[in-house]
Amino acid sequence: MPDLQATGRMLLLLGGFLAIVGLALMAGGRFFPWLGRLPGDIHIQRGNVSCFFPLATSILLSILLTVVLNLLIRFLNR
Repeated sequence: MPDLQATGRMLLLLGGFLAIVGLALMAGGRFFPWLGRLPGDIHIQRGNVSCFFPLATSILLSILLTVVLNLLIRFLNR
């Protein structure tokens, strides 16, 4: 049976991480107004229907998070 104390600690850390990410996303529009309006983002508007596909923003955030998480993992494994 897994250690409940370790599982609880992991859930608390995951919850804290998600809260920080949520705050960063809420503040992201204020500090980075160009995020979501990059040249590769697709916005289609027909009548009163609108579709938005943030391709360039998704790629940029994916690369950024990959680099940050790889650095964090390397730092924690030392």
